[in-house]
Amino acid sequence: MQKYIVVTGGTKGIGRAISQRFARAGFGIITCARSARDLAALTTALSQEVPGAVVHTFAADLGVAEQTRRFTDFVLGLGVEVEVLVNNTGAFIPGRLQDEPTDGSQLRQMIDVNLYSAYDVTRALLPGMIARRQGHIFNMCSTASIMAYPNGGSYSIAKFALYGMTKGLREELKEHNLRVTAILPGATLTASWEGVDLPAERFIRAEDVAEAVFGAYSLSPQAVIEELLIRPQLGDL
Repeated sequence: MQKYIVVTGGTKGIGRAISQRFARAGFGIITCARSARDLAALTTALSQEVPGAVVHTFAADLGVAEQTRRFTDFVLGLGVEVEVLVNNTGAFIPGRLQDEPTDGSQLRQMIDVNLYSAYDVTRALLPGMIARRQGHIFNMCSTASIMAYPNGGSYSIAKFALYGMTKGLREELKEHNLRVTAILPGATLTASWEGVDLPAERFIRAEDVAEAVFGAYSLSPQAVIEELLIRPQLGDL
């Protein structure tokens, strides 16, 4: 039977690398992004790399609750069994809390994109996983989830919250035979670092994160990697 993975934000960076890795392993890919053009390009690339690849895409901004609901309705409407869920959607705005807008809009934006998107997608897909007693949930946290730094601002708050949600899910879902893993990458060579004057070898490769995720999924059902903490070999930037 065809296995399926849902990857939110699957057209770029780590999300794209995860989609490619699981497609090579024979998984059907279900993903979303804000850009329909980027989704079409991903579908073409995956079909070229993996002839016969099964790819379902949906254009949605998961920072907006109604669009998140439309995406999860789309996934459920496919009538497939989701084996793996990777909550990868996120956004990063650097800066200090004291310099953020006084109306709190930046915190709300960071929470909407980095936390509520994962919460809402997970809540929608979880009943099916629980009923089957099978599945693996990965949440894209960050080293910013466990280490505060002066320029993290509301982004760090949101990532700390996502890390907490991941740990809570892990405890709740043990008895249902579901695995939950927090992914905590350091500086990864993605669009977020465009324009930075540093050599590529100073960063983690998105493909390395994807390989680590696939490895964690591939363990026997008797084992779970609760946290994947990955840093550049030379340390954090």
